[in-house]
Amino acid sequence: MSTETQLTPETVIELMREERFVMMSTATAEGKIVSHPMTPQEVTDTGEVWFFIGLQGDQADAIRANPQVNLAFAETGSWLSVAGKAEFVEDRAKAAELWDGQVDAYFDGGLEDPNLGLLRVSGESAQYWGVPGGKVMAAVKMAAAKVTGQEGPGKAGTVEL
Repeated sequence: MSTETQLTPETVIELMREERFVMMSTATAEGKIVSHPMTPQEVTDTGEVWFFIGLQGDQADAIRANPQVNLAFAETGSWLSVAGKAEFVEDRAKAAELWDGQVDAYFDGGLEDPNLGLLRVSGESAQYWGVPGGKVMAAVKMAAAKVTGQEGPGKAGTVEL
């Protein structure tokens, strides 16, 4: 990595809003780290990330036992890791606000599905590594660095949220 970059909470929020999918990592009761693909329904101006989640299953059980989670956002040329605390929220009005047709595939009963849960992750810190310029430019810069034997073009930063 060539340089440290100034990472701000606002930049973290912007980066989180750009991604449609995220990997959420939790720790099982045995201490094993596992990751699940998730779709953020909303990233608030304060950096809270809202998800729908099944209330029955290993992922929900792991969060109940240990609410510390990690959200990994990645695309070609950049990576964002957000450590935070997850909390189940019972708020039907918020669930209705966030509901979209894509969620139907996971919850047959819609908003009334007894397995439907609402999860809010509040970020505590974030780490970033990336190459400025977007996906195509990142791929070009990384390939050029490899061919020329120069240091990679990436930048890194850490911020408390």
